[in-house]
Amino acid sequence: MTLKNNDFAPALRLPDQHGHMVDLASYKGQWVLLYFYPKDDTPGCTKEACGLRDKSPSFKDLGLTVVGVSPDSVASHKKFADKFGLTFPLLSDENKEVVERYGVWGKKKFMGKEFMGVNRTSFLIDPDQRIERVYAPVKPEVHAAEVLKDIEDLL
Repeated sequence: MTLKNNDFAPALRLPDQHGHMVDLASYKGQWVLLYFYPKDDTPGCTKEACGLRDKSPSFKDLGLTVVGVSPDSVASHKKFADKFGLTFPLLSDENKEVVERYGVWGKKKFMGKEFMGVNRTSFLIDPDQRIERVYAPVKPEVHAAEVLKDIEDLL
């Protein structure tokens, strides 16, 4: 499935790094950046997460909530969040149901090898839970600034 602008964001309910269940529906009425990333504590994922962390005060002032998703475990997410002071939810999709529902699970290539994994993608979701913008592929170094500019332009 390929999600695009104006589609409703598919439902999700997953545990965060504290083991608390997080439901996308609970964010209805708010802007949400739902970002999918391949793996905790890897160079690109760390750059992306720390960039989003650093822009969090500005996002909060604009009413934007950041939520990350990867197939890593709750324990892995907790370790990653603690190590880098990440204050937003990191959801564990170990069964890969949500990454498949959002169309971000697919073939990847690294050093000549093909494998299945998460394609780094983010969805800016409006207060009615429609997708306002799809970011794919995401460039970790500039993603947070790009999202901040877009949300400022939309409000």
